[in-house]
Amino acid sequence: MATMMVKRLQPMMSHARRSYVELMFQVMGRALQAISEVDETTRNETCELPEGFLFEMQVMPNGPKLIVEHTGNGKLLFHGDEAPRPVDLSIQFKHIAHAFLVLSFQEKTSVAFANDRMLVDGDVSYAVRMTRVLNRLESFILPRLIAERAVKEYPATIKLPEKLISAARIYLKVATQFVETVRA
Repeated sequence: MATMMVKRLQPMMSHARRSYVELMFQVMGRALQAISEVDETTRNETCELPEGFLFEMQVMPNGPKLIVEHTGNGKLLFHGDEAPRPVDLSIQFKHIAHAFLVLSFQEKTSVAFANDRMLVDGDVSYAVRMTRVLNRLESFILPRLIAERAVKEYPATIKLPEKLISAARIYLKVATQFVETVRA
């Protein structure tokens, strides 16, 4: 009886995980664009990327993905899941369950790499830079308790007033982007 129940629930759980990962990639892509507009430290980090640099995060082989482009001056532009040309850097989760663990903050990105759940296709120095940007984003938009579980090291330089103001600005920009997408 229990085995039959598990067999019935597995497809629903798999679909729920995939839907969650797709939604998180939508939020993360928009939030990456937003943080590059509101945070000078992030812009300084992304300024080191070549103009036109395309970054992709995806689930292998043809799962959900997000694509952002460095458009210059440290600004990132979210392209959804369609790259206008071949990407320069791809961070790939080997399975939807691995992506779910990281994106639901049950496993740090660094632990996922160490556990061989992710691949990097492209220049490793750019992957490290983008990981720092993602960690900074998570440090701003997540409650500290959750962010500490998500990032390798929570930045000591982020104080509560800066966190709250930056998080509010990022979330406002993300919400605005979602509204604009619905209107289009």
